[in-house]
Amino acid sequence: MTLSLTVSDEVRALAPGFTHLAIEAHGLVNGPTTEASSALLDDAARRLAVRLEGRAPHEDPHMAAWREVYTAFGSKPSRTRNSAEALAKRALSDAGLPRINLLVDLYNAISVAHLIPVGGEDIDRIEGGMRLVRATGDENFVTVAGGEAVVEHPDAGEVVWCDGVGVTCRRWNWRQGPRTRLAEETTAGIFLLESLAPMPVADVEQAAAELAELLEKFSPGAKITVRS
Repeated sequence: MTLSLTVSDEVRALAPGFTHLAIEAHGLVNGPTTEASSALLDDAARRLAVRLEGRAPHEDPHMAAWREVYTAFGSKPSRTRNSAEALAKRALSDAGLPRINLLVDLYNAISVAHLIPVGGEDIDRIEGGMRLVRATGDENFVTVAGGEAVVEHPDAGEVVWCDGVGVTCRRWNWRQGPRTRLAEETTAGIFLLESLAPMPVADVEQAAAELAELLEKFSPGAKITVRS
């Protein structure tokens, strides 16, 4: 059964140039970071450096567009960066990119190499479909602080991804909740690639094709579908 993804009219009005592609994958094999997935992250950092040509990530036109949208829904982009800018900043620092697990490494590598926000969710942990909406402020977002579950509420008007239970990702693609994230036991995932104008749709499609190819390589036999 295909997972439904909907974008509200309010979000479309806020960001008319928004495009997203989804890769739905079943029969995945996850596990700890491997030498191969770690090498992909190192290569992505090199590709990013070539793409930026000495500029800071926020100076890239695509990242600048995300900053404008974050400002439009009341977020401070210098404090709460979109996921691609935050990863790019890490990639160019001495700390380097984090190693999380195999599947997360794969989509983080694509995010950094193409400078595009990419997220991954465990389909089996999602209740109902996923919706991108502007929050009322009453929704629940369960995160972890000090080792314990804590319930937060998004700001009114904030753009969030949510399912039938609550918010799965705050500030569009800033912070993912632990409930639906990809774990080492994950076998079915949905990967979202999100872009804004001026990034050409063809560039998003290229990034999605590269991620789909990696998923097929690391999970032979998985059923993988790319869709909008």
